[in-house]
Amino acid sequence: MKFFSKQWTRITVTLVPVVFALLHAMHILPLGVLQRLDDIIYDARLRASMPMTLDPRIVIVDLDEKSLAEVGRWPWGRNKLADMMQVLFDEQNVAVVGFDIVFAEEDDSSGLSKLRELAAKELRGQPGFVEKLNLLESSLDYDALFAKSLVNRPVVMGYYLTSDRDGNKSGTLPKPTLTLEDMQGRRVRATSWNGFGSNIDLLARSAPLAGHFNSIADDDGVGRSLPLLAEFQGKYYESLTLAVFRRLAGMPAVGAGFPDEDYGSANLRTLESVLLTQGDRTMAIPVDDRIAALVPFRGLGGATGGSFQYISASDVLARRVPPNSLQGKVVLVGATAPGLMDLRVTPVGQAYPGVETHANLISGLMDGRVLAKPDFSLGYDVALLVLVGLGLALLLPRVSAPRAVLLSLLMLGVLVGINFWFFSAGGLVLPLAASVSMTFTAFAVNMSYGYFVESRSKRELANLFGTYVPPELVDEMVKDPDSYSMKATNRELTVMFCDMRGFTKMSEHMEPIQLQELLNGVFSRLTGIIRGNRGTIDKYMGDCVMAFWGAPVETSQHASLATKSAMEMAAVIKDINDEHRARGLPEIGIGVGLNTGFMCVGDMGSDIRRSYTVIGDAVNLGSRLEGLSKAYGVDIVISETTQAVAAGYAWQELDRVRVKGKELAVAIFYPVATADRLGAEAAAELQTWTTFLQSYRDQDWDAAETWLSQLLHLKPNKYLYQLYAERVASMRLLPFDPEWDGATNFETK
Repeated sequence: MKFFSKQWTRITVTLVPVVFALLHAMHILPLGVLQRLDDIIYDARLRASMPMTLDPRIVIVDLDEKSLAEVGRWPWGRNKLADMMQVLFDEQNVAVVGFDIVFAEEDDSSGLSKLRELAAKELRGQPGFVEKLNLLESSLDYDALFAKSLVNRPVVMGYYLTSDRDGNKSGTLPKPTLTLEDMQGRRVRATSWNGFGSNIDLLARSAPLAGHFNSIADDDGVGRSLPLLAEFQGKYYESLTLAVFRRLAGMPAVGAGFPDEDYGSANLRTLESVLLTQGDRTMAIPVDDRIAALVPFRGLGGATGGSFQYISASDVLARRVPPNSLQGKVVLVGATAPGLMDLRVTPVGQAYPGVETHANLISGLMDGRVLAKPDFSLGYDVALLVLVGLGLALLLPRVSAPRAVLLSLLMLGVLVGINFWFFSAGGLVLPLAASVSMTFTAFAVNMSYGYFVESRSKRELANLFGTYVPPELVDEMVKDPDSYSMKATNRELTVMFCDMRGFTKMSEHMEPIQLQELLNGVFSRLTGIIRGNRGTIDKYMGDCVMAFWGAPVETSQHASLATKSAMEMAAVIKDINDEHRARGLPEIGIGVGLNTGFMCVGDMGSDIRRSYTVIGDAVNLGSRLEGLSKAYGVDIVISETTQAVAAGYAWQELDRVRVKGKELAVAIFYPVATADRLGAEAAAELQTWTTFLQSYRDQDWDAAETWLSQLLHLKPNKYLYQLYAERVASMRLLPFDPEWDGATNFETK
């Protein structure tokens, strides 16, 4: 009897994870961790099944760094876009062009407004005045040129929908794809928005077919699907993907596919599919409860990903693409240049080009290869959980440990095999996390009953912080592990941003392995300085390193330690350049920004990926200051808050600045040397400079010019003095401004 009692206890304990898995599957007690696991499994399954082949039917005309370097910064004059349309349609004979870009403002890059005014003055009274003025305007109205290039051509314009407190609206929306009447008078579940940013009216009228390029992310921040329809003011608008596909397919009508059984309320239903009907043929595109379709990614993203052909927009404009080489192809115009910020987190990449997500879904629609979560997935999941759960609960307590391992592995193999078969054979996405987790948990509970908790605080602490802080700080922390955690707190810290100058030029002339070796070598030495001064490495961002002082181990010397690190880093770069010159390698420079203030520090990120980092307005200011170093010809820029608490240094005030996003001006400084090593000449120079700055801010230009001439005589090649010489020369031409605070405004980041 005692034996059976133990058996039933083990069976009961083993059934606990089965019950929780069933509650999750039936949405009675949804567990976020299982949803995250399902997402991870989906991502892994998707990556394992990607064809990794080129789809030659779709081409991406890319606003890449090369294009921005050759043509100029975005936005370009729309005469160039008109020229691009002429090349694509008249010389390349493409099938359709879709813009993953919005043209929300009128183009005045030609200076049309000023030239119109000047021309009116010059031509007024001359014979044919009106005709000449109209001819001039037509030749300079780039919007009109671009609009003319779109008329009666298979072009799909792009726009975006927004959702904010004010519901801002700009531009002209296209006609809605579906209305409430098309939805049988019922509202359906969809992404809903209260504003939009669309194209100017002239372009919207010239190319009336348009689609929104909104993306949506799951709770973990990863974009796995794209909304085919989105709701705005009770009407439903199609996506760029759907509009391009419909234009390519001959503009089939869009309809709503409702499930046979309606699980929604009387006024809020769920679509099962988006229907495309043309004649007697109907295509059903499966969608989820957001009217979004899963993206069937073909492979890794970007020009080197191999899924789609990328052509630099500058190559199209320069006619470096052979005529008719794009004939009959779908062309998507989008941006991958990092500065244009159209990069997304997807299952196959952390910085995936947004335009390529549309390309993948269009490719899938053209092939009829669209992934779907079938309506029977709930019943499938529940049935498997009941069968497998009861089997494990009854069998595991009765077999030996080795056989329990084999039984559990067999169950897992069957579950995974069936799931992958449905996915690969029919494109059906069925849940797997609950059944896999239940199998693992049932085995663990049964084999390790009563043993789940072990004290590992010191080892966990080392694992958590060991990659961020120097080992000697970890040694301090493990002495009192309860005092440290990843929980976010607000503290006064000092943050550093250090960017390598000349990296882009090096990358153009060096082999990847050589560049990697050089970059790793430089970062290793800079990191060694930061860690040697008790700094915490936050992250590496390309050729930039971010660090902070004062956490997780508190210290009142965080500003001084950060300043010391910055000066040592500037010195070691000089040593590195001496070595580079000897080896025939290019020289490099750095730009360092330091700021002290209250910031939020802790473990932050998504459920998939986290990091111990700092955020806040003070952090943003530190990033802005790093960008100002080049503007003042110095390698270190330090804020007034850091300068005020970093004792023991001699400072040269550079300016008072008002950076983008800040209303108040901030004084910025350069650390000349430690106070005990400042020579007499340097001290005199700083005193002269301080006097000059006071005259400059008093708008006493004669005095300012006198003091500045002394400084230029002393150091004629110093960029800072040359900069202020130009400022004084230009500002003395202006009248006295009693409200001027002496600050310099910077509008760029």
